[in-house]
Amino acid sequence: MGLAQPPQEVRRRSLWGWGACPDTLLMHESPLFLPGRILGPSAIVSSRFQSHGGIYSAQCPSGPTVEERAGRPIWPSLWRGLPSGETVMPDSYGTDIYTEAIGDPDTLPNLGPLGPMAGTWEGAKGSDQHPVVEGIGHDVFMEHYDLQPIDFQTNGPQLFYGLRYHTHILKPTEAATFHDQVGYWLWEPAASAVTLTLGIPRGQVLLASGPAAADAREFEVTATVGTEVHGILSNPFLDRAFRTSSYRMHVTINDDGTWSYEEEGVLELPGSEEPFRHIDRNTLTRIAPPVPNPLSRLAERDPSLGIGSLRDGGTNL
Repeated sequence: MGLAQPPQEVRRRSLWGWGACPDTLLMHESPLFLPGRILGPSAIVSSRFQSHGGIYSAQCPSGPTVEERAGRPIWPSLWRGLPSGETVMPDSYGTDIYTEAIGDPDTLPNLGPLGPMAGTWEGAKGSDQHPVVEGIGHDVFMEHYDLQPIDFQTNGPQLFYGLRYHTHILKPTEAATFHDQVGYWLWEPAASAVTLTLGIPRGQVLLASGPAAADAREFEVTATVGTEVHGILSNPFLDRAFRTSSYRMHVTINDDGTWSYEEEGVLELPGSEEPFRHIDRNTLTRIAPPVPNPLSRLAERDPSLGIGSLRDGGTNL
């Protein structure tokens, strides 16, 4: 999947001043923000903000121009520092950070591109490429992947619908766990974005994100080490011996009802000048449907609670 195109429109005009920096305002089109939305000085953050396939920034006198930066496609979810003092709004929610979004109590119809992934799945032909002393090791694995809907979640105006997941992986001839992983897949309708949280019992966590349309049949999430958003954290040994510098997961919803993924962690290994690409792939077949989320089940059992009225009154679905 190719990288998203840079903003189609980048304009500046005088509005606010920040010390020695020129007065700036940025307007653009992107998968994350509404076309032409004004990004004002509601936050001063890392000098260049790059999210979901585009780079958005107002500029100080030194360094490349906004237009030059916008022409550099780089992976999503990456912060890079440029001269301080630049202003961006790193989301599309405005200045009111306290008013709660109104969500639908029934999660399953509101999962966007994650909808086809809900349920319990198995795949018996997974492939794993990993580092070994001799170079590259290859394994085949079996996977049990459970994804169940959760109640909608809000951070003030920010609204998520999601799936809580647990994937358990074995080698065909071994009883011991080969890999175990838990987390959430989250759909953010207002941002047209998918987020993956990942935790493994080797002492590593990450937060990855990427753009997606509500009806997308393919999408990709990414994370990068050393960032304050959509980043990677490891225990001291892993960070020294098998440092994960970047991560991506590409998901494809197949026409036959299965879904497939390719997952890549780029590792920095001691004594190796070239990064190692740790790659896992599998195709999963549903073996059980999802269980409706708790709030949805409660609304169905007792309509007198008034939960069902949210379906009619919601404005941020």
